[in-house]
Parts: sequence; C-alpha cells; structure tokens
Amino acid sequence: MEQDKAIEAFAALAQPSRMSIFRLLVRAGPDGLQVGEISRRLNIVASTLSGHLGVLKRSGLLRATRHQREIHYFADLEVVNHLVGFLLADCCDGRPDNCSEVLSLLNPV
Repeated sequence: MEQDKAIEAFAALAQPSRMSIFRLLVRAGPDGLQVGEISRRLNIVASTLSGHLGVLKRSGLLRATRHQREIHYFADLEVVNHLVGFLLADCCDGRPDNCSEVLSLLNPV
C-alpha cells in the first residue's frame, strides 16, 4: 500500500462515528449490512450516515453493493489487510520477537 492511500484511510477513520461504522462492518463480515441496519445499530440518522459512508468508501475501506432498492456496505478486508501490512512492514526491524504483543493480537488465546 502506498503511503498516501494509508494516510487517506487513517484520516477516514479519525472520527468517532466513522470508526464505529468501520468496526461494525468488519464484525459483520463479507455480507456487510444494509444502510438502515447500520443506522439502527449505531443510532446515526440517515443523512449523517450517508456522509460518513461516503468518506469511508472514497478512502477504499468500504465497498457497496445494491440489491434492488437496498444498499449493503461491507468492509473491504483486502484493503484492511494491506493497511495492516503497511503498518507492520518495518515492524521490529526484522526481529518478530520484539513484536510479540502485536502479533499475539492476531492469535487470541
């Protein structure tokens, strides 16, 4: 991932509602959630939610599909993987034992 794309993704997440939306959609998995369900679960009015979803989508963190009149949003997990990879690319200067705490998050006990 290029640095500019990583910065754009982090900027999109640097707002409480957008972070909540992103985390909800990561938990929802590849099927994502319909806009109305996101609004209901997070108690965000549709007009405000639309703006947040647009920012997250433009950053590449979310994708959307239309099913008739419903729009489903889901986290683009490939982009998320690239973003995490970008963060960890130079981690510990090639000494993974120094990153054991971070790496343990990937394999919870």
